[in-house]
Amino acid sequence: MKLVWKLLRQHISIPQFAGFFFANLVGMLIILLGVQFYNDIQTVYDSEDSLMKSDYMILNKKVGTLGSIIGKSGAFSEDEIKDIKRQDFSKRVGMFTPSNYNVRASFDIEGFSKFSTEMFFESVPDEFVDVKSEQWGYREGDTTIPIVLPKNYLDLYNFGFAQSRSLPKLSAGILGAIKLRIQIAGNGHADNFDGRIVGFSSRLNTILVPQDFMLWANKTYASGDQKDAQRIIMEVDNPTDEDITAYIRDHNYETDTEKLQASKTNYVLKIIIGIVMSVGLLISILSFYILMLSVYLLVQKNTTKLQNLLLLGYSPGKVSLPYQLLTVGLNVLVFALAWVLLIVVRKVYLNMLESFFPNMQRPSMIIALCVGIALLVVVSIINVVAVRSKIMGIWRQKE
Repeated sequence: MKLVWKLLRQHISIPQFAGFFFANLVGMLIILLGVQFYNDIQTVYDSEDSLMKSDYMILNKKVGTLGSIIGKSGAFSEDEIKDIKRQDFSKRVGMFTPSNYNVRASFDIEGFSKFSTEMFFESVPDEFVDVKSEQWGYREGDTTIPIVLPKNYLDLYNFGFAQSRSLPKLSAGILGAIKLRIQIAGNGHADNFDGRIVGFSSRLNTILVPQDFMLWANKTYASGDQKDAQRIIMEVDNPTDEDITAYIRDHNYETDTEKLQASKTNYVLKIIIGIVMSVGLLISILSFYILMLSVYLLVQKNTTKLQNLLLLGYSPGKVSLPYQLLTVGLNVLVFALAWVLLIVVRKVYLNMLESFFPNMQRPSMIIALCVGIALLVVVSIINVVAVRSKIMGIWRQKE
């Protein structure tokens, strides 16, 4: 073994191995950083509007002056809904179900005057609701109704209504602890329920209740024909698709243009992250070839001496072991240094993100760690097998 190490040291090219080391370090760091940044950003926006997930668009028909005068309905027909579902850009489609009964809410907090107001409910299928809560759901006979409010309602109160009247600002936690008194009347029935605010939605600008409750309540309290859906929520993969814009324009529909632009920005960001990770992978592949060429050149320079060692009785495994340890050791060192740099870089950008999102949670780095270890193992195995194959070729030549 010592003889092999001595031969190895004689022909090692420091510049070649340094080039591999730094190229592989850059590639590994870009890949790990891309994976971790993706995970961190996704966690940041999970509480907002799922930046890195599928995008959602809310469609409604334009309200015209003439239509308002003559009382023309702005509801979607069944054929229109089926047509939207058939479009290539449409992954899932859900309908907003309106409440066809009277709703009145009130609450009485110590230190505040009693507040009461007429209100309305809407519901969408649960898979479109961006608030995750164990309290979300309803079974017939329950006396508590879980409610999700738009996040901008809380902002309007805190920075508009409360500030103008010198009232204390309310947090989401405080509102979640308040029990509302909900009075529902219609179709000859009138009942009282407790309402509990279980979250605030940034995706849906309406007062949401569970779909199961809405179906039961409309059946119980609604009189006359059921109202058709006035709004539709649609899940799309690519909000930048020109077919979406053309379809909305051709059918005289409306959507939130600000959210549409934000969705396009999110989609572009996903593409950029994908490109950056691809560049990192390409750099890692090129650095892998640099290493293999360096090892092959090193072995080639020592071919005669290695043949002599094999003739002396050294097995191909013993002869190839130093070269294998060299490549694996370099790979381990690259991964360790890349991991340290990732922690440093992540700390910098997380401090910046937390200045914008004070309540964000720092996700685990386990995914990036698994990706890094997987790359380390795969590349090391390929290196070991390649070196072994090269030595076996020399061993066959001596025969």
